[in-house]
Amino acid sequence: MAYVIAEPCIGTKDRACVDACPVDCIHPKADEPGGDTADQLFIDPVECIDCGACVPVCPVSAIYAGDDLPDKWVSFQEKNAQHFGR
Repeated sequence: MAYVIAEPCIGTKDRACVDACPVDCIHPKADEPGGDTADQLFIDPVECIDCGACVPVCPVSAIYAGDDLPDKWVSFQEKNAQHFGR
């Protein structure tokens, strides 16, 4: 089960998680299309290796294991997948 970035990331986009990810599955990066216009960052559910390296570096506690995602943010699982056309 991949990790999911939820609502607390909206408007924050700290990107510490991008640097912590060993498989480069968190996007958009600042220099990518949408990097400055996306409302949040997203984790690719296919590329994520479930290592959890992104969780402790998130300053707003926006990253959850898919199975631990609070009910109020379940829709963010689909939102992350859709960002990557999954």
